[in-house]
Amino acid sequence: MPAPFALPDASLTHPITLPDGTPHAGTVYLKNVIDHPRFDVGAYSYASDFDPPALWGGDWAARLAPYLFAFSREHLRIGRFCQIAHGVRFIGSSANHAMDGLTTFPFTVFDPAAMTGYQPDSRDMVIGHDVWLGYGALVLPGARIGNGVIVGAGSVVRGTVPDYAVVTGNPARVLRLRYTPQEIETLNRLAWWHWEPERIARARPALEGGDLRALAALAP
Repeated sequence: MPAPFALPDASLTHPITLPDGTPHAGTVYLKNVIDHPRFDVGAYSYASDFDPPALWGGDWAARLAPYLFAFSREHLRIGRFCQIAHGVRFIGSSANHAMDGLTTFPFTVFDPAAMTGYQPDSRDMVIGHDVWLGYGALVLPGARIGNGVIVGAGSVVRGTVPDYAVVTGNPARVLRLRYTPQEIETLNRLAWWHWEPERIARARPALEGGDLRALAALAP
């Protein structure tokens, strides 16, 4: 009889083990590979890349959010149990130019005496829990993506995306909600992503089978 299912240890770097017993180098738990003062990520959230930056001495934070610097004024916050596909990029507020003048040319960044603290846009990007960001999605400055959202491949996301929406396109638009408003309220109240790992493992059939009643029965 196979052993009961258990979540991979949250302290692992590579949580996926291939059939031959080797770890999948292209998938990482981000919390364990990112050390960046402006990048916060929850446990069990992972990113996958066909050309993982660590193989070349690179940096997962720089790969995912290339304009987020240690001196940036904004934060990138990603919740727990998020799934980030190859090619996803978070284009932070530090990338934005001032747009209220006669030109968008950033003269100040070429002026060492004035550039410290200069940033025309400082909005945070906030990604909820259990969000799936599909292949090549772009998340723009100030985006706030709710819990349980699915972002279609190649989508360009800005603004606020409601909980448990499916969004696609450029600009990304809500295609549909995954559940009814009452079900979404229940899911947010249960907040299974904060349960202890053993309880989440027991809830796997309910989570995968879409059985909200069974999930509620397992709540602490």
